[in-house]
Amino acid sequence: MISLDPAELSIPERHHYLLGGVGPRPIAFASTIDSHNRPNLAPFSFFNVFSSNPPVLIFSPARSGRTGQTKNTLDNVKEVNEVVINVVTYDMVHQMSLASSPYEKGVNEFEKAGFTPIKSNKIKPFRVAESPIQFECKVLEIKELGQKGGAGNLIICEVVQIHINEDIINKEGRIDQTKIDLVSRMGGNWYCRANGDALFEIDKPITTIGIGVDSLPNKIRLSHELSGNDLGKLGNMLELPSSDVIEKEINSMNDVEMTLSNAKNLLNSYELLKAYAILSKVL
Repeated sequence: MISLDPAELSIPERHHYLLGGVGPRPIAFASTIDSHNRPNLAPFSFFNVFSSNPPVLIFSPARSGRTGQTKNTLDNVKEVNEVVINVVTYDMVHQMSLASSPYEKGVNEFEKAGFTPIKSNKIKPFRVAESPIQFECKVLEIKELGQKGGAGNLIICEVVQIHINEDIINKEGRIDQTKIDLVSRMGGNWYCRANGDALFEIDKPITTIGIGVDSLPNKIRLSHELSGNDLGKLGNMLELPSSDVIEKEINSMNDVEMTLSNAKNLLNSYELLKAYAILSKVL
């Protein structure tokens, strides 16, 4: 394994390793306005949600690694403490990329990138009509992390209004993750699209407590045939099956071959008891 001291790396090298290793990162497509009411639109992948109560988002327009200059977005929120954070989908990703060009202050990226500005309800900056979710935010605090090139500036925002396109809402009234088609940033020029096989579900163990991997028999826990994900699934069982339960389960699977391959297939479909029963026999 390579071991690196960040203090011994150049800014571009640090940037490469940090952004290549931390991803995919959601994108804050930030709409701001300056004291002369000139709009600005720019994407930032140093971004996430940090609180639900109060609802708080944080993004960071870093200083240029080449010049050390601040971004227009940072300058604008210092003048007008408001921002709209628009989410980015696959259908708008190339326009968003165009908006990231280093245009001079005062240039309207809505026009340059071909986006449609719409008025916000509670703040001055415009929303991006093409974005399916738009967060109107008041800036609570700006935390400057340094004055040199590459230094971040944490813009801490409280969400005061949320706008959601009805087309991405499911029958339960929630945002449908299979419809929203979000994109995120990876390292270099790479992006990631959250759709198709890239999406999968894992039940959160919020109200249940699994037995843990350490409770599994050694022949299963130490098996080189099982992956960490396999063990994680088994460790989420609520109790270790007794020998009687295992025998009953084996007898109910008369048409299933007792093979490791079948056990792993059952694990993939979250039929944990059946998978465990087979593993207890074949390992």
